[in-house]
Amino acid sequence: MKADELVAVSTSLGGDFKSIEPHLIRLEKHLTLRTYLTGYSLSDVDSKIWVSIKSNRVAISFVRKGSYANLYRWFTYVEQVHPEIQTEVKAADSARKAKVQAASRAGASYNLALQETDKGVVTRFLPEPSGYLHIGHAKAALLSDYFAHQAYNGTLRLRLDDTNPSKEKEEYQDAIIEDLALMGIKPDVVTYTSDYFDHLYDTCLGLIKDGHAYADDTDVETMRDERGKGIASKRRGRTVEENLAIFDEMKSGTEEGLKNCIRAKISVDNPNKAMRDPVIYRCNPNDPHHRTGTKWKMYPTYDLACPVVDSLEGVTHALRSTEYTDRNPQFQWFLDTLKLRQVYMWDFARMNFIRTFLSKRKLAKLVDAGRVWGWDDPRMPTIRGIRRRGMTIPALRDFILKQGPSRNVVSMDWASFWATNKKEIDPVAPRHTAILKKDHARVAIMGDEAPAEPRTEEKPLHPKNSAVGTKKVAFSKELIIDQEDAKSFKDHEEITLMQWGNAIVRAVASGAPITSLTCELNLKGDVRATDKKVTWLSTQGQQLIDAELWDFDYLITKDKLEDDDDLEQFLTKTTATMEEAFCDEGVTKLKKDDIIQLERRGYYRVDKGYDEDGEKKVVLFCIPTGKN
Repeated sequence: MKADELVAVSTSLGGDFKSIEPHLIRLEKHLTLRTYLTGYSLSDVDSKIWVSIKSNRVAISFVRKGSYANLYRWFTYVEQVHPEIQTEVKAADSARKAKVQAASRAGASYNLALQETDKGVVTRFLPEPSGYLHIGHAKAALLSDYFAHQAYNGTLRLRLDDTNPSKEKEEYQDAIIEDLALMGIKPDVVTYTSDYFDHLYDTCLGLIKDGHAYADDTDVETMRDERGKGIASKRRGRTVEENLAIFDEMKSGTEEGLKNCIRAKISVDNPNKAMRDPVIYRCNPNDPHHRTGTKWKMYPTYDLACPVVDSLEGVTHALRSTEYTDRNPQFQWFLDTLKLRQVYMWDFARMNFIRTFLSKRKLAKLVDAGRVWGWDDPRMPTIRGIRRRGMTIPALRDFILKQGPSRNVVSMDWASFWATNKKEIDPVAPRHTAILKKDHARVAIMGDEAPAEPRTEEKPLHPKNSAVGTKKVAFSKELIIDQEDAKSFKDHEEITLMQWGNAIVRAVASGAPITSLTCELNLKGDVRATDKKVTWLSTQGQQLIDAELWDFDYLITKDKLEDDDDLEQFLTKTTATMEEAFCDEGVTKLKKDDIIQLERRGYYRVDKGYDEDGEKKVVLFCIPTGKN
């Protein structure tokens, strides 16, 4: 192994066994006749790789087993002969513990020691306009925004990576810009990869002329198989002249050109499969590009466009999720081969939630099949979906930024996500009342304290926040309550009618469901002494408002959907339920997107206000709280 290859290995030993095994195998072969990795004494490379292995529990446990004799011999020799190396390990461990402590205090650690920040910081958010932004994109966008605008006085660039006209739409492009604005993210510059198609064409032309790229007409399945097995393509030896001629055919969209793609000539059998001659240009003559029309018959891939345009636009620090970690050496290869300005990478763990998938292809499948109402369906993990479910932007920002730029991959429960939201909405959500229409029971109020005529009183909309305002509460001798409450009462039991006072149950109609009962007011009774606090609505003195109360379940039944799982087999059969209810008259003042609390039911977002679209009802979506 060459020195630069060993350096690359030292930065690639932080993952799970599947990702580090190829590197351990290479080290085992390299150490066959060597005491040290390079030279005849402990080098920086030896130290870095030794510390990397020591710091990774998976790697160290595997090496200790002795499965690779040469690697085990080298590791134990360095450990015994160079005790000073332990100091570096202890320092790394202390630093790690300090970060953990800081994260526990502040929610996350942002002390990444980014390189050369004194020269300025330019980050970028690079979404493909092939769907709506989801919760995973939100993390990438917010972290890029944080480092550009909060951690440093830098620049945030938004670049729409529009290199695949088969999937992209102007609709998605506009939605991405709108969703970022909703999240409070204001990019300083907005560009498109398509702005650089001419430059990228010239770049590819240069790679071909310098022998760093070649045209390949191998079919997709064969190419995938050869890359997996480390077999060179039969077209890898084409001459520069042949490759240039075919690239021109591709540009013209001829029959011969359409059979080919252009591949970077990096490696055939590198353990990192991202380095095995990736495709950097492919034909697409049939789908007009939403910005450039039919000018181009071929388009650059992400692997070429990303490093070239990042460097060209002055990006200093590119943040992306750990699923791209294997592509980092590839990214660097393009920078080095093309002699481009350095762009520093930082990988962070993507946000994974149980019983949730973020594949745009699979999400689009649900939309196209009518399994959900659209990309903004409250069951969807899109930014628009979770906002429609009732997530507030401050809570969304707070939750994601508290996760920080850690590389630790975890699957989170939605409970903590929605619990963050509850802290935002509970202090300001106005309280209202809803009684289910199905089997509601009528209550006749009797006694000296019963109102002779219907009346209304001003009551606070929030018990602890007078700034929320007041509402009119109607009182009369005729009430309705939920069937579940009616079934729980015993004769002569004292209960509390919320926002009114105590009452004694005097008679309950027989049968199931219970249709009526009689209560005698006892307003002098102690509300603290009763076990049952009951919501109710007066049928007189106000107009009862029709309402739909919607609740939603997870889209899938499995905690983690694997790549080879059949989505259809794990779809939850019923994911949306609706109950009809009566609400107090105050809900007629609510507008779309308002958030309220229905007493004893939970928090709801107003999806449709009263008389919206001419319908005399309100539509309310239940907001999870981390408990329900």
